[in-house]
Amino acid sequence: MGMGSDNAAFPFTTTTTSPRFCNPISHRRIFSDVAEDVTVSVDGQSFLLHKFPLVSRCGRIRKMVVDSKDPDLLKLELVNVPGGAFAFELAAKFCYGSNFEITTANVAHLRCVAEYLEMKEDYQDENLIFRTETYLNEIVLKNLDKSLEVLCKCDGLDPIVEEIGLVERCVDAIAMNASKEQLVSGLAHLECNVGSGKLHIHSQDWWIEDLSALRIDHYRRVITAMRRNGVRPESIGSSIAHYAQISLKGVERRHVWDSGPFVGDDQRMIVETLIDLLATENITTVTLSFLFGMLRMAIEVDASLDCRIEVEKRIGLQLEMASLDDLLIPSTQTSDSMFDVDTVHRILVNFLQRIDEDDSGELSPCGYDSDGLKSPSHSSVLKVGRLMDGYLAEIAPDPYLKLQKFMALIELLPDYARIVDDGLYRAIDIYLKAHPSLTESECKKLCKLIDCQKLSQDASSHAAQNDRLPIQMVVRVLYFEQLRLKSSFSSGGCVGDGGVSQRFMCSSSGVPSSCVSPQRDNYASLRRENRELKLEISRMRVRLTELEREQGLMKQQGMRGGDGRVGGEMNGRAFLASLSRGFGRITMFGGPAAAEKKRRKKSGGSQWSEGKSRRRHKAASFAYD
Repeated sequence: MGMGSDNAAFPFTTTTTSPRFCNPISHRRIFSDVAEDVTVSVDGQSFLLHKFPLVSRCGRIRKMVVDSKDPDLLKLELVNVPGGAFAFELAAKFCYGSNFEITTANVAHLRCVAEYLEMKEDYQDENLIFRTETYLNEIVLKNLDKSLEVLCKCDGLDPIVEEIGLVERCVDAIAMNASKEQLVSGLAHLECNVGSGKLHIHSQDWWIEDLSALRIDHYRRVITAMRRNGVRPESIGSSIAHYAQISLKGVERRHVWDSGPFVGDDQRMIVETLIDLLATENITTVTLSFLFGMLRMAIEVDASLDCRIEVEKRIGLQLEMASLDDLLIPSTQTSDSMFDVDTVHRILVNFLQRIDEDDSGELSPCGYDSDGLKSPSHSSVLKVGRLMDGYLAEIAPDPYLKLQKFMALIELLPDYARIVDDGLYRAIDIYLKAHPSLTESECKKLCKLIDCQKLSQDASSHAAQNDRLPIQMVVRVLYFEQLRLKSSFSSGGCVGDGGVSQRFMCSSSGVPSSCVSPQRDNYASLRRENRELKLEISRMRVRLTELEREQGLMKQQGMRGGDGRVGGEMNGRAFLASLSRGFGRITMFGGPAAAEKKRRKKSGGSQWSEGKSRRRHKAASFAYD
């Protein structure tokens, strides 16, 4: 490329505040009739130039000519030139005195190539290093937008751009200017609510979107500098969320049946860096949905375990605000369950640890007694309890879900996390239906996690007719239902939960109304019936024990276990039918209303497993979908 014959100058298009860098002495005129005497090769591209204008400004080329000791040196080769042929051509034009403009688009390249060619003041006054530094200090570093643009142009100029400190200066300038703009904007939009005396700051940070153009290592340095200069955490959190949305939008969700690598190291580095920024800079203003999104992304790109644990801890701090869809994280492991149960388990552990820490403090009560029920921590536990019951019901139909993982989630929540166990019973019933291959001992172990005393009347009615439950649990359900009836009668007939309370109308003070007083004989008859039922249950329990003993003897005598089990179950079902008839005798004392309720119960029990129960009486219906 013969540059000696080019007389065109670069036009100046910036404002008048931009300096016009041009050399008053034009080497081009001096050597306009002199043939080029040296070829400079840069990245495979050759430039036909003159030695004199180059050696007069470039210390590196001067040393190369001197060291060669060849006065007729015809070729020079420059390797690892920052900015490549583009930057060297601009430097050559400067050496020839061509008029061109230094802008934010080329100042980074010019500064780096000037450093590479050693264009210092030792060789010429106002050399290229001096000119670029003047432009950086007077134009770029005083403006956030220009500093950001120059920082973006630093890509591909390593390592010399770091050695001259250009990246660090741009980072500091961006952080400082952002802090100043935020302060000025906040003061300009400051409003005082006279009624409340509160201050409201309304400002928008335009640079949040512009920062997404930076590469991840530069972005991290900018965010760290912003925190150091006092930029609001809300703005930084919004910037991190926007950066993740822009830079990770190309990462597709991987399914369980997919295998092999699908994402590069760049996405993994972005995810790990953003999560690390949340931790190191203590950014707590991001939304819960963003945290779940980052957790899913960390799983997709196979980020480090530390990153995943950090996000899980942050989610655990506000798990009570999560939705069921947030927890349904698809599993990326083959030959495993459809959902990532282990991740949810760790999140729940973090939540319970937070509750324990709150309880051990001075402001939070511990023990969750009657006073603690109204505390914020206990309210959070109840919300999480309902959330986990819904989650268990969602993952229960998965045929690949192991019993150990399912039970581990159930056992993790404390007893006070559930006021009623209807949701838990529903989830376990779904699991039993989806896993018919469970052994009898496994079914008993799983059903022991249900507190029969916490089942509502509707749930108890369904459990009493549920063939999937072990007989022992059905007995417990009926026994506690009988105790509930006894307690209701002992309290004067005020029965909750839609029981036989329709027979006894109570006043607001809990005292039976006068309309029931004349029927004390009926009440005494009910108490006698209750005692008889208690004796009948005791006899049935003894009979059940005998049946189990007979079944064991039959197995010892070599009979097939299946036949013995069928016989035991038939006898056990006969026992349950007898017991249910006993309860029916109590219900008949309620008159037509109670009979109608019994009819509704029986019809509701047959429809329970299909999820179509539509009972409309006062008691809360136990939905089973």
